[in-house]
Amino acid sequence: MSGQGAPVLSVKNCGDLRVAIVAAQWHEKVMDGLVDGALRALAELGIDEPTLVRVPGSFELPVVAKVLAGRGYDAIVALGVVIRGGTPHFDYVCQGVTHGLTQVSVDTGVPIGFGVLTCDDEQQALDRSGLDGSREDKGHEAVTAAVATATTLRTISEPWR
Repeated sequence: MSGQGAPVLSVKNCGDLRVAIVAAQWHEKVMDGLVDGALRALAELGIDEPTLVRVPGSFELPVVAKVLAGRGYDAIVALGVVIRGGTPHFDYVCQGVTHGLTQVSVDTGVPIGFGVLTCDDEQQALDRSGLDGSREDKGHEAVTAAVATATTLRTISEPWR
């Protein structure tokens, strides 16, 4: 498990941001940890009223993220879990979700925190879920990345035309 080289992000003056979390329902225990970590991070940042939307699985994250981006959110956090099985399904879902979320972010200019775990087994997912005994808290990290990017975007002026 990597985790090494991660930046320490300091995010300030972000309490007025509108942030939405869109979270899959598959792998309930892992998802509970990811959502709890995301909500804790938002509270620590002073963002008191985030929107939480649940979808069936990770494949549904991009379409809901796109709708939320169009509704004026400053940042979106996508949370999900895809665990490798014995078929290529894992590869297709991971590629579709990653490409879809990237496309939404690039097309809309709304940062999306990528908190989608793509793991070989359930133990890897649990180790990243932010639950007691986990080594990492990817829900918290995804929020911090999305909000830090949103605050950076505030500082960028209109491009020269």
